[in-house]
Amino acid sequence: MAIHWYPGHMHKANKEIKEAMSQIDLIIEVLDARIPYSSQNPLLSSLRGNKPCIKVLTKSDLADPDMTRQWQTWLEQEQGVKTLPLTTEQPERMRQLIELSRKVIGTLPAKRQIYNTMIMGIPNVGKSSLINILAGRIIAKTGNEPAVTKTQQRINLNNDFVLYDTPGVLWPKVENEPSMYRLAISGAVKDTAFEYDDIAFFAADYLITAYPDALIQRFKLNELPGNELELIEAIGRKRGCLRSGGRIDLNKASKILLAELRGGKLGRITLESPKIVNKELIELERKKEAEPKKGKKKKRAYRP
Repeated sequence: MAIHWYPGHMHKANKEIKEAMSQIDLIIEVLDARIPYSSQNPLLSSLRGNKPCIKVLTKSDLADPDMTRQWQTWLEQEQGVKTLPLTTEQPERMRQLIELSRKVIGTLPAKRQIYNTMIMGIPNVGKSSLINILAGRIIAKTGNEPAVTKTQQRINLNNDFVLYDTPGVLWPKVENEPSMYRLAISGAVKDTAFEYDDIAFFAADYLITAYPDALIQRFKLNELPGNELELIEAIGRKRGCLRSGGRIDLNKASKILLAELRGGKLGRITLESPKIVNKELIELERKKEAEPKKGKKKKRAYRP
């Protein structure tokens, strides 16, 4: 599967992030707690250099709490990184982010009394909602559609704390293919960029292994289906997704699974674990090593 969704404003946003980085004391990267690895920008480590970073795990109320703790340990292995699980249901805890940022930054350079921070994250991760709670007023547009914020802006949260808000950005190429599926499942990519059946089958295959009880309980199944197709068909039968002749409407059943997964109706679910991602990264490296090396073409000798 290949999902292509990299609007022009994202290219512009990535360029603006690079240009503003020299003025920044701290990066706040907003991640989806359900996909902490797949929702982080792989370019950030090189962009931020030695600047400290707080990785905020939003939607933590939708994620598996045990998996969130595992991801915090995994993410904080990187030098200068701290993590903070949050949810919009905890506005007071969200406001603690400003004080935590001050502590992480430490002493400001001489003759400067303003903390410059940059907040960034993928589309539809909850970044705008976080900004509005920190500011105590509506500053950033929010919505269930990805790519609501399209321009960079500076927000003065306190007299000494400035936040550079950036549009939700993806990157031109997601090397780890399962990560692209998870981004689509979470809603970070517009639905028009993929086929529901394809994404739902990936989700179904994972859920059968990782959260079988959640499936049985939510869809009132008598037993766990043996594979992803059987699960989608079972959901279709339970929810009346039938076509003429009693055939299952797989597209309609797929939409139901994705909608209820995104809405947290299956319970607190995380779509990846450090163990799974480490295995995928090892496999990705093997594929890269197996690819034929692209050498320089030899120049043909001139013959009159």
